[in-house]
Amino acid sequence: MHVRHLSVADFRSYTSAELPLEPGVTTLVGLNGQGKTNLVEALGYLASLSSHRVATDAPLVRAGAERAVVRGAVMQDGRETMVELEITPGRANRARLGRSPVRPRDVLGSLRTVLFAPEDLALVKGDPGERRRFLDDLLVARQPRWAGVRQEYDRIVKQRSALLKSAQPYLSRRARVRRPRPGAEALDPASEAASALHTLGIWDAQLAGVGSSLLYARLRLLRDLGPYLAKAYDEVSNGQSDARVSYRSSLREGTAARLAAGEVPEIPELHEEILASLAAVRDQEVERGQCLVGPHRDDVLLSLGELPAKGYASHGESWSFALGLRLAAFQLLRTDLGDDPVLVLDDVFAELDVGRRERLAAMVGDAEQVLVTAAVPEDVPAALAGRTFRVTLGSVEEVVADDA
Repeated sequence: MHVRHLSVADFRSYTSAELPLEPGVTTLVGLNGQGKTNLVEALGYLASLSSHRVATDAPLVRAGAERAVVRGAVMQDGRETMVELEITPGRANRARLGRSPVRPRDVLGSLRTVLFAPEDLALVKGDPGERRRFLDDLLVARQPRWAGVRQEYDRIVKQRSALLKSAQPYLSRRARVRRPRPGAEALDPASEAASALHTLGIWDAQLAGVGSSLLYARLRLLRDLGPYLAKAYDEVSNGQSDARVSYRSSLREGTAARLAAGEVPEIPELHEEILASLAAVRDQEVERGQCLVGPHRDDVLLSLGELPAKGYASHGESWSFALGLRLAAFQLLRTDLGDDPVLVLDDVFAELDVGRRERLAAMVGDAEQVLVTAAVPEDVPAALAGRTFRVTLGSVEEVVADDA
């Protein structure tokens, strides 16, 4: 798989830009703030419907414009597919595959990318949400149907959390010990509590149903990813340590220990365990007005040897771990799908020492298509020589040999 051409209109700093591409390595060179990352961000958005830099779409639209358009001509197995997304903040985005209008979610899988950027240091040093997103994004890249499952699970958590907050006056410990006044009408605390408990039970069942499927998929993915991570980290760091991943679950202690040890129970068992764990923390959930159990509360523990990477890894080790995660994702997708995703290395080499640069270049040199951004050409190892484009604010021009 590779992208033959990328077009953007009113995206970030660009009124418009055209970037012809081909298999092999393409390097975008330019000083900071000139728009290199904006182009690879557009490519990543085509693949995932999200940005690796911001959580909402509004910053993606050029100031003063109503919408942005991103198009990519994707080549796979000798066939070309045009993928187009129209981004309109505050309204539903639009999408096309070829000439046919489709739901944005339907373009997932048409282009697959693995993007490594400076922001990925948060995979090691950041909050659990960063690591959950990494797993779930990889799930979608592997099988696009998980995008719908994630969306449904998020909706359930949001609705259940709203119910917990609204029902606090009736379900809290203090409310449960009150007795209704003699002759009180139907809307007394006892009846309100019964109604809230009934509704909460319905949401419990939905959370367990969707959550068990998502949890099962994550556990299997992590099991598959582990060997690739160990190998990638070993190569990037030149065998300096042993990188491991394990799942940290919000379920009851006994089950959480099994999952951390690498077990992958079947979905029905996970479903029952989520229900039991929800029942065990019911009082705490009511008091806090939050969902305390489920995949949205879980984490991925990254370890170097016997120590957690977060808080113990050096800056170089943290970079190597984050890079190892992305390279492991690339190798997993390559093996699963029988086709290379497009690999994007956004301003990576400036953060690596010479040894890590050379080892990384050797690892990715056989990828079908690699896009590299760098402030100066000297940051890019000679092993990744290829087409080079100079990016200045609002323009993209190819560098011919005599100009290099």
